Amino acid sequence: MTAQLPGTAARPSAPPLTRPAEEAPKSGRRWGFLAGALAASWILPAALDALKLDIVLIPVFVLAIASVLRVGGGLLDRLVVATLVLCGAVLALGLVLSAGSWALIPVPTAGLILSAVSVSAWLTGRRPRLPLRLRSSDLVILGTGAVVWHYIHRPVAGRSTTEQLPYILSVEDRFIHFSIFDAVHKLGGFPFMDQEAGKLLVKTPTEAVYPQGSHFLLAWFDTFVRSTADLGDPVGAYTRYYTYVLVAFAALCALIVWAARWVGGPRLTGWRTAAVCTVVAAVVVASPLAGMVRVGFDSQIIGLVFMTVSIALIVRPAMGWGSYALVSAAALITVGYAYNILAAFPAIAMVAAAVVYRRRQRRHRLRLYAVQLAGAAIALVPSVLSLTAKFDVAAQTQAPGMYLSFDRSLLVGLVLLVLVLCLLPGNRRSGVSRSLLLTLGGATLVTTAFGVWQLITIDALSYYFEKLAIGVLVIGLIGLGAAGALLRPFGPWARALSRRWWTEGAAAVAVSATALSLFGGFQWGVPSVDRAPTSFQKSELVLWSKIKPGDLGPPARTIIRRDLKRVDPDVPVIALYSSNGYMNWRVSFFATTLMGDSGVAAAYDELLVVWLGGDQVGEEQYRSSFAPLTRVIGRIPGPKVTLLVGDPTIAERLRRELPPATGKQITVLDAPLAG
Repeated sequence: MTAQLPGTAARPSAPPLTRPAEEAPKSGRRWGFLAGALAASWILPAALDALKLDIVLIPVFVLAIASVLRVGGGLLDRLVVATLVLCGAVLALGLVLSAGSWALIPVPTAGLILSAVSVSAWLTGRRPRLPLRLRSSDLVILGTGAVVWHYIHRPVAGRSTTEQLPYILSVEDRFIHFSIFDAVHKLGGFPFMDQEAGKLLVKTPTEAVYPQGSHFLLAWFDTFVRSTADLGDPVGAYTRYYTYVLVAFAALCALIVWAARWVGGPRLTGWRTAAVCTVVAAVVVASPLAGMVRVGFDSQIIGLVFMTVSIALIVRPAMGWGSYALVSAAALITVGYAYNILAAFPAIAMVAAAVVYRRRQRRHRLRLYAVQLAGAAIALVPSVLSLTAKFDVAAQTQAPGMYLSFDRSLLVGLVLLVLVLCLLPGNRRSGVSRSLLLTLGGATLVTTAFGVWQLITIDALSYYFEKLAIGVLVIGLIGLGAAGALLRPFGPWARALSRRWWTEGAAAVAVSATALSLFGGFQWGVPSVDRAPTSFQKSELVLWSKIKPGDLGPPARTIIRRDLKRVDPDVPVIALYSSNGYMNWRVSFFATTLMGDSGVAAAYDELLVVWLGGDQVGEEQYRSSFAPLTRVIGRIPGPKVTLLVGDPTIAERLRRELPPATGKQITVLDAPLAG
């Protein structure tokens, strides 16, 4: 990236896809270098694994890949791209190693990754090199992540593992996500690669049809954190998983700001960079995106992380054709594995880039398309395998579910604003603007068509339309980077001031404060009318930071501290701590999740109407609950079941009546709910 000279006019041109630095000098291929690099690629992971320091390898991977790539003019840019490539490589490698259950063993995966980097450096003749350049706007990007982390992590900060439970058990979808994370650990790879074994570990048909890329990446990372593929204490593992999700959300918010800056390109300098980055950061922080944590959209969060980086790099491909091909393949794989419905957007961006940059891609077109098709083929493997489970795609796309509620005006306004920005005279000849225009327009068209189809078939906009709408919202936020080209640098009238070091800094601070006030709802200490909460204080992020503990805390603590120690870990458990069916279902689901036996959870749905287990249960209520309870027990595989019953009278009655009614060996334990 090159900085624009002060006072010069910006020419709306996009960086080419081919640069001389991309070509490999033949003289750089030395056999001694290759032999030494390959040896180090295996010796270093083995040594760190022996010392239980495998976590050190994660930054080593990123830095090694970044040192071979030639993308971006700053260190942060290079690290972001390297992380995307690393995650794509891990998922592709995991697909192969899952067949032998080796995907989560640190030394083999580390050795293969570092060997691939070594061979790439040898083939290209590149010496490892990192750009040490930092930009002042890096502080805005990293600061956005830090602010989001502060608020999103606040409810559990400083609390012990068990004290966190009332906060992190607020949504049942996260039980399913954790069970996939657990299954990846136990199987040593993707559950969809061993669906028969996966059925015992996750709620069917999750093992075959649900995107598992985010869970695989988190499980893979977890093995390096712990220097073992063993999950360890399930409660500790659950809180670690939850922490990883929070980190991913903070990273998403920071990366949206980074992506907007990347789209802005090298013309985005000085106070203009601060303006664009701060506006995007303010909208992100004040937006309803934090609600994805509340409703348990864990996979979508990580899918959006990869989609954000992918869209930015495809729309503005400021790199050689080889790096662009690698990034394209990584984009399809990461988004397709993490949340496959969002993969449509990077695919649209690639088609747009192929049209806009067709002349620049002409020389290497066949090789570029071959790599992109290979990435698409790998990305489609999980979706294709899901069809083996007789997955009804049409029914699933119409399925209801929890959704993130947000004002449509934000979505519509962002789309229209970015479309106008791309069509203004200062932008419309730019390849970046044209590529962005086609990408956002295509994403909006696909989402609208999907919504129309839902309205025709089910007369409502349901779950997956809202998922696509959030993706379009994020693309709109990225597209705000196009506004930077329309902002003018200091002109001749400010020449005297521009020679002073503080001019750009003062302008950046002023425009940042303006953006945070207008778009983030910050009032800088000025009281609201009637002392009412500000719009920032009413944002999803801040409200989450003040969340109260959920009602699942006491039963969760009871089952962890006392009852899981009393039961056979190989026998399914049903917890009837209270006479509330919803509570009984949630606690039973949570217990099977911790026991690594979520496969039986598919049989638990009728526990929602089992209002039985606490005191003050009348005869009519007992009888109406007894029948569905026997059906639940009948659907559980195996001859044995353990019941934890809160009321001793109900427990004694169930001991007498359940075995004859179900034909199974049932152990009923007195389990009064602890305070």
